[in-house]
Amino acid sequence: MNMACIGDADPFTAAIPATKVELTVSCRNLLDRDTFSKSDPICVLYIQGIANREWREFGRTEVIDNTLNPDFVRKFILDYFFEERQNLRFDLYDLDCKSDNLSKHDFLGQAFSTLGEIVGSLGSRLEKPLIGIPGKKCGTIIVRAEELSNCRESVMLQFCGNKLDKKDFFGKSDPFLVFYRSNEDGSFTICHKTEVVKNTLDPVWQAFKIPVRALCNGDYDRSIKVEVYDWDRDGGHDFIGEFSTSYREMSRSQSQFHIYEGRYASAVTDGSQYFILLIISDGVITDMAQTKESIVNAASLPMSIIIVGVGPAEFDEMIELDGDEERISSQGRYAERDIVQFVPFRDYIDRRGNHILSMARLAKEVLAEIPDQFLSYMRTRGIKPGPLPPPYTTCPPPALHPLLARRVSRI
Repeated sequence: MNMACIGDADPFTAAIPATKVELTVSCRNLLDRDTFSKSDPICVLYIQGIANREWREFGRTEVIDNTLNPDFVRKFILDYFFEERQNLRFDLYDLDCKSDNLSKHDFLGQAFSTLGEIVGSLGSRLEKPLIGIPGKKCGTIIVRAEELSNCRESVMLQFCGNKLDKKDFFGKSDPFLVFYRSNEDGSFTICHKTEVVKNTLDPVWQAFKIPVRALCNGDYDRSIKVEVYDWDRDGGHDFIGEFSTSYREMSRSQSQFHIYEGRYASAVTDGSQYFILLIISDGVITDMAQTKESIVNAASLPMSIIIVGVGPAEFDEMIELDGDEERISSQGRYAERDIVQFVPFRDYIDRRGNHILSMARLAKEVLAEIPDQFLSYMRTRGIKPGPLPPPYTTCPPPALHPLLARRVSRI
């Protein structure tokens, strides 16, 4: 799924002063035009010309498969002129093929409004019935407007999951993420969807770049809700879980991993599990204080952190985090134990091009401190190894029938 689209043209190059408004479209109870599945809806926005009164296509949302209640991610960005009547038309189609020609697809209904009507509605949220098919109830369309800030920042984000709930009967889950930004009335507006990672409970989604304006409209403390779903072909995606964050909270984690839903190691303190967090970094740390505090807090958990530095950057701060020469501290608190091992990748590359030797050297070094770090956690908590499993014994051979036994003895 593509990230939230902010329009094809630069919204700040308009010659005439205007307010930039972002429209988000949702629909409920659309007509089902497919025989063996649900409709695959798309919304097309048309704007009526002031002089010739002709309708011209302004843009299209993405297609969402197998749903009658779509929440479209792709937005429409419009200039809002208070003194003008800006007529809009929203057409819904069920896409049946890859053709861009809308006449080849099933019409699902339409709605007319003005941009001023949407902006002036309670909470800038307009809900209207879809019309256009005689004798049919076509469902409703919901359009929400929000004035855009002048924030031009973008952010690169990447998320991964660990031990997600298994939802599929014959396999693992197929998880994806849905991001929502909060509104003043307590509701949420969808702003991004990740791709689906198939058949895993430990997904790693692709990194994606998203404008901060799309994520929180420039308000760093605005609540961002992230929902996790298990994708199903029929569109009935199963809810796995959710968490809340903010752009400010995520921006503090740009050079470190931020763990949501209880930093998982804190829930297992009986010694039955031990966790290793691998961080691959290509640059220096920009939030050293927060990183140190996180490591000091993590030092009391059953976990170790391995940092592999890649690229030509200077890694002096990474070496400081390693804690071999001096125990790391934050705000007067020292880490309970050393849990960080930093390894610069470039130091373990075989100059003759022997990649197998390079990998062996790197693996040996990154794992060098894990045994002692593991034992230090267990010893300080008085956790002793459990009883050994019973020794493996071979089963005695089954008794042979007397006639077969005599034949075997002769052989």
